[in-house]
Amino acid sequence: MRLITDSAELAEFCARLATADFVTVDTEFMRERTYWPRLCLVQLAGPQDAACVDPLMPGIDLEPLIKLMYEPRVLKVFHAARQDLEIFFNLTGRVPAPLFDTQVAAMVCGFGEAASYETLVNQLAREQIDKSMRFTDWAARPLSDRQIAYALADVTHLRVVYQALADRLMKTGRAGWLEEEMATLLDPITYRTTPEEAWRRLKPRTARPRVLAVLREVAAWREREAQRRDVPRVRIVRDEALLEIAVAAPTTADALARTRGLSQGFAEGRLGQDLLEAVARGRTMPESEIPTLPPAPVSPPGIGPIVELLKVLLKIKCEEHHVAPKLVASSSDLERIASDDDADVPAMKGWRREVFGLEALALKHGRIALSMKGRRIVMLDLARAEAAS
Repeated sequence: MRLITDSAELAEFCARLATADFVTVDTEFMRERTYWPRLCLVQLAGPQDAACVDPLMPGIDLEPLIKLMYEPRVLKVFHAARQDLEIFFNLTGRVPAPLFDTQVAAMVCGFGEAASYETLVNQLAREQIDKSMRFTDWAARPLSDRQIAYALADVTHLRVVYQALADRLMKTGRAGWLEEEMATLLDPITYRTTPEEAWRRLKPRTARPRVLAVLREVAAWREREAQRRDVPRVRIVRDEALLEIAVAAPTTADALARTRGLSQGFAEGRLGQDLLEAVARGRTMPESEIPTLPPAPVSPPGIGPIVELLKVLLKIKCEEHHVAPKLVASSSDLERIASDDDADVPAMKGWRREVFGLEALALKHGRIALSMKGRRIVMLDLARAEAAS
């Protein structure tokens, strides 16, 4: 149960890991009371070594750890990596690479749409995960032996999970499939927080231009204020209040105070005045700068049954190829395929087209059919059947 709290020890440990082919990584962080996730612990394991690193130790130099995260010769292995990668991106402005996400690899290998770490450890490492420390306070010090043991299990078992999944990918020829999926996780845009785009998260119920203009400005103001104060967004103003303000577009403190959840004191204070200024910017925004919502998709009449057939076909093909349906096509993808043979969706490109897309077009145009055989749904090649007759 090794806990590194010293800069020299960290440098020595990371130098040793930098010679390995891969390193498994996990983090423990807290963000319930902050905007930015507060890194509380980093767990690292190479093929032989494993340790926790305490980033909250005063004076510890994390530069060796950061350098390891970007060492091109060492594969960084995470499970459900997005939040962990966000932490390193916030620290450095870069995404750790090269990267292997065992949750995504598990989808490629047929373990379901969001296989948990616990599930993979049970099935691939034949071990049980102790879940008792899942909701512990990782910012509290000192850390107990039990906390450290729990944290280390997240990277020691991950070694076995990674190696098992990597072997399956090589045997099935699907390593390239995983590389395609890693592209989103490796894209810095995934982790950038742009205040001007924060309004889209709120899912406005109207597309009225001026409402959207005000919403964009007040949401951007809240995002910047939350970042500046390092507090959760809802500690500034709740989502429901922002949506109400966007519609009402108040111009005075009294009008703002009539918003549910806002007090007269808030409306008359600095935050209230700043919020009113944001409303004013939205009210006077040039029409050319007003944001728009994407048009709601309009499905042609009768498309619903086709989509349902495609859903059945998707399940059949994914079971046949041992891959998670979510990885191949979404419901909206199926709707677009049902409406357009040339739909610009992932399911009609690359390996997904071979697994599902070509068969989807064949079903849509009557070249194959679905039928029952015993308790199974099977595909019938109608062209072959017609030729045989």
